[in-house]
Amino acid sequence: MATVEQTLVLINKVGLHARPAAQFVQTAAGYSASVMIEYAGQTADAKRILQVLQLGAEKGAELHVRAEGADAREAVAALAALVAERFGEPE
Repeated sequence: MATVEQTLVLINKVGLHARPAAQFVQTAAGYSASVMIEYAGQTADAKRILQVLQLGAEKGAELHVRAEGADAREAVAALAALVAERFGEPE
């Protein structure tokens, strides 16, 4: 079983606020891999919206993403792309 880890920096204006958090969760849920996020000493299941929102991650936050499973690499790549694209928000 593959384990993939990557640190992502939130560059969108509102961080993991409601809409971006929902997009993050929907993206993670599209993969069979287990996906966890660590931020500020807290860990959240990336497929559970309330846990993701409770992280309170704002612009500039560094999220450590860890995925385990057959499609872990694809899951992390998709989440990294989502963050890099600012969740579709304008600059």
